[in-house]
Parts: sequence; C-alpha cells; structure tokens
Amino acid sequence: MIVLGIESSCDETAAAVYTPDGIRSNVIASQTIHEKFGGIVPELASRAHHTRITPTVKQALEEAGTDRDDVDLIAVTSGPGLMGSLLVGLCFAKGLSLACRVPLVGVNHIDAHIYSNFIDHEPRYPFVCLIVSGGHTRLVHVPRPFDHRVLGKTRDDAAGEAFDKIGKLLGLAYPAGPEIDRRSQNGDPDFHSFPRAMIREGFEFSFSGLKTSLLYYVEEKGEDFVQNHLDDICASVSQAITEVLSVKLRRAAEQTGVETVMLAGGVSANSMLRIKAKSAADVMGVELLIPRMEYCTDNAAMIAITGLMKMEEEAIGEEELGLGVRPFARMP
Repeated sequence: MIVLGIESSCDETAAAVYTPDGIRSNVIASQTIHEKFGGIVPELASRAHHTRITPTVKQALEEAGTDRDDVDLIAVTSGPGLMGSLLVGLCFAKGLSLACRVPLVGVNHIDAHIYSNFIDHEPRYPFVCLIVSGGHTRLVHVPRPFDHRVLGKTRDDAAGEAFDKIGKLLGLAYPAGPEIDRRSQNGDPDFHSFPRAMIREGFEFSFSGLKTSLLYYVEEKGEDFVQNHLDDICASVSQAITEVLSVKLRRAAEQTGVETVMLAGGVSANSMLRIKAKSAADVMGVELLIPRMEYCTDNAAMIAITGLMKMEEEAIGEEELGLGVRPFARMP
C-alpha cells in the first residue's frame, strides 16, 4: 500500500509518503513565529497550518515521485494536540479522502511516537517504551500490537516542558531543549546536584521541583555567575532529568521482563538520554531501539507507518475510520 501521512497536532505541518519500499518522503514545515513568545500560541499555530498544509502535502507527493491518485490510504493525526491545529489537518485529510476515494484512518499522536521505532526496525513484542516529549512523559508496556499498558506518567511537567521552562530561566531561546543538550556536551554534569524527584520509587515522574530548584539557584548565584557557567548548569540539569528517565526505564524493563526497550518522542533525541539508556540496556542485556533523529520530533512518517499498522492489525474502531474521525485535544 501507498500511505499518505499528515501531522498537524501542534506547531509542525508535516506530510510523508510510505510505500512497500519504505518512507519515500518526510516533509516538515516548522513554525518559527512562536519563538518571540517563548511558547506555542494556539491561534497562530492553526493559521500557519492553514497556509502550509497544501504545499507541504504536494511537496511530499512530489518528493516520493507519486500522484495523489496513487495513494491507497490516508493516515492523519486525530489527537492529542491543539484543537485548532488538529482540525486543519483532519479537515484537509477528509477532503482529500473524498476527492481520491481512499480510506482515511485517524492516528493517536502518542501511539505514532511509539511505532516510529518500526520505520527502520522490524516490529518486536513485548517491549517497554519511554515516551518523552514537550507534552508527555510516560512509560508504556506493550505486550502485543496496540495493547498499551501505561506503567507511569508525569504528575506535573513533562520532561521536554521542563527543559524549555528551565531554558527560559537561563535566558535561552525557545525551544530550549536542543540548545541545553548542545551546551551540556561542553559542561560538567556534576557541577551542581539538582533534585531527582521520585527516582527511588515506582514509575511516576515529577519535574516541577527541579524547575523551582533552578529558579532559586539562579536568583542566589546571580546573572553573571550563571552566564559564566552556563554549559555546566545545562549539563547538571540534563544529568538530573535523564538520570530519572533512565532509572525508571530500567526499573520498568526489569519488572516486566521484556527483552526490548525503546525511546520515543522529541526528547529521545537528547544525547545524554541516549547514552544513559544504552548503558542501562547493556547492563540488563536487552535490546534498545531509538528512532532516527528525523523521526524523534513530530513528523508524518510516524503517522503513516502507524496508520498502516492499525489497518494490518485490524486495530481500528468505527470512530477512527472515514469521515467519522474526530479531533481530540486529549486521548487515552
């Protein structure tokens, strides 16, 4: 099957084409308008999607060397996400589905992050996946396709959200996560010990205390000190966040007895987290899967592969198929 994937859950307008030979195109139109606000402005995001979705889909089809009439299935993000942004992608996909007379399947954005690992790897079950992004941090046990058992999630800020908020306190541009990661590679992770909340118990996460701790630290040390030791502070923050994530991932793998663990979501691109997860996997003797960098952040390739897998596994409810697909700001 030739699958067209469409993603518009937040501030990335994306389209991708999957064929039996694999992903043939993966186009992402990023929005830079939010940088001056230090976060996503929903109304601006939906307007940007409206102007970019047609050229983005056209570019994906052209790069794949295919025509819209060749498409056998359209997969589109139905949630979770910003309602206005979701509506743009979903309405476009429905119109294209009607025009081309091809089936449409709605895809859970978080599911797609999980199954992005299978773009370049053969599916294997059971596994435990740590999903870490700007809006989500959760551990999921997956014994079989689309059977997701949440072991734990964040009680407040997501890991990516914590990185961005901490970056703002340090005077870094939004989104701050990639910049903190870059600076961390030149800093001392043991420069300062920030709190590791709930690291000794269960599978739940909490990062709001770390953010508050850094706020007090910055106020105590002063701006000059912070700027002179910015790389070291970034490394110490990264150490605190990634240590909690990797310890919980190892604990989940040991308790479930799986032989495969995965990372997914935008924060899975973090270099320190990748190193710690690889070290934990090696100690346990299990396999670690991490998506390629281009498939870590929001993209449509993961939507296309997940939509295809849902069809093949017959894991689709009536509300996820055809014109009945609805957008959801939050999904189970």
